[in-house]
Amino acid sequence: MKRAGCLLFAAVPVVATAAFYFLAPAQSDGGTAKAPISAAQQARQDAKDRAERERAEDDEAIAGLPPGLAAPEKKELAQKLVASAENSTLDWRSAYGYIEDIGDGQGYTAGIVGFCSGTHDMLTLVDRYTKAHPGNGLAGYLPALRKVDGTDSHEGLDPGFTAAWRAEARRPAFRAAQDEERDRVYFDPAVRLAKLDGLGTLGQFVYYDAMVLHGPGTGPNSFYGLRERALREADTPSEGGSEKSYLDVFLDIRREAMKAKKATIDTSRIDNAQRQFLYDGNLSLKTPLTWQVYGETYRVP
Repeated sequence: MKRAGCLLFAAVPVVATAAFYFLAPAQSDGGTAKAPISAAQQARQDAKDRAERERAEDDEAIAGLPPGLAAPEKKELAQKLVASAENSTLDWRSAYGYIEDIGDGQGYTAGIVGFCSGTHDMLTLVDRYTKAHPGNGLAGYLPALRKVDGTDSHEGLDPGFTAAWRAEARRPAFRAAQDEERDRVYFDPAVRLAKLDGLGTLGQFVYYDAMVLHGPGTGPNSFYGLRERALREADTPSEGGSEKSYLDVFLDIRREAMKAKKATIDTSRIDNAQRQFLYDGNLSLKTPLTWQVYGETYRVP
């Protein structure tokens, strides 16, 4: 159910005139000097070092914060909330073996967060799983998954791929692989960024659900693009803004993106769940919770 889009990294501008080099000093013992480092290489290294410093600073900034959505009971709640919208159930573990083409132009949608054959995350999941568990029941479909990546095609996947997915989902190793990929690509980055933006447990869930539905891309209707649009309209709490006002804007932008994709789409995962929690002032996502998605009522005591 995710929009395609890859996370882009900022390119470092390089002046491409004559070849300039930063020459490493010769060894003091008379040995051969180290290989020269080009300006482009030095710029890339500087950018990498800067990114590592910034990440370390961010880690320090959030180290003393409450666990929020990452607390075990809240993380379990988050999976139930997502499953109610993605699979119409609170039993999110029942979705490991789920797979179908829902007609959204992204090929097969499968598993606990809707990994898609057309949006690269299914390919990444199966590839990483196969490296850890060679010879699994999905390994033979890797060439086909590479071929259909970015499309809605089933070429090379039909007729056996769906049965192979369901069979593999009965294996604890593949279930664990889905959990790991969910956390690595969606849950952990969403919670981390929400904390840096000064958001509480509800805001962290809003980011996570947006990451799952819209995908972790930088396009205008992918998660990072939606967040950039929200930042232009409202300040985050870490910038001194109101948490409720910022989340209200972010949810408006999310809803608009969903409607832009399909005018008749059901937006109750926002309207009757996340926004209702927000208007109730439940920024810490305290239970009990009652919400509606697609006309069904769900309760967590």
